[in-house]
Amino acid sequence: MTDPSGLLELAVDVARDAGDLLRSYAERRSLGVETKTSATDPVSEADHAAERLITQGLLAARPDDGMLGEEAAADRTGTTGLRWVVDPLDGTVNFLYRYPQWCVSIACEDEAGPVVGVVFAPIPDECFVAVRGGGARLGDHELHVSAPPDLARTLVATGFAYESSTRADQGRLVADLVTVTRDVRRGGSAALDLAWTAAGRVDGYLEHGLNPWDWAAGRLLVEEAGGVVSSVSTVLGGRPRTGVIAGGRQVHDDLARWLGERGPSGVR
Repeated sequence: MTDPSGLLELAVDVARDAGDLLRSYAERRSLGVETKTSATDPVSEADHAAERLITQGLLAARPDDGMLGEEAAADRTGTTGLRWVVDPLDGTVNFLYRYPQWCVSIACEDEAGPVVGVVFAPIPDECFVAVRGGGARLGDHELHVSAPPDLARTLVATGFAYESSTRADQGRLVADLVTVTRDVRRGGSAALDLAWTAAGRVDGYLEHGLNPWDWAAGRLLVEEAGGVVSSVSTVLGGRPRTGVIAGGRQVHDDLARWLGERGPSGVR
């Protein structure tokens, strides 16, 4: 087994380099922007440039590892049993609006799941890190999930898919959720929502329509901070959508129970 401290050091170095690059793009007046799944799902030249930098940095150090990324640059099969899962810019819409809730997310996983995870937010210069079996940290501060006594005193982070039909169902879910919790927050970056769950800045997290790169690093952060993360499938917009529930054990179970009471569609 490769020393996880070396994997973590590499991930942190590459994530910080990508963050520096993205900061330079954020200062530009205009960026080349395309769309992906819908007109509201953008990808910019900054996304592509950051992924190229990350891909080159990781493969220069570990050329035989596999890689999976959001954009086209990172998608390869390796021979070492390790795979890097990369989101070069999580929160692209925020980035394009200069709304500072965006980050770089890098995880390295083996057949058992994430081994190391890094979520780096360049604007506040916060680097959340986790090693499987070694805890989660922000700088010198050890992370721990929060433990509200009940759902009514739980602050929940969430997000929305890009397809309008799915958003309509998600809107109905959130309209219900906000009546049974302390409140709901929508930050616009799944990786940061999970990092903040690990840090206790929010109590729990629930979102549908995610891909592996959205939550690979954040999953390990929450788990190593003492929390629980699970995936669920809910019919939204007429088709099954993969969702993620995260938080301390009670928060996780309360959110899973609440969602289950809404039936297979997730909407009552």
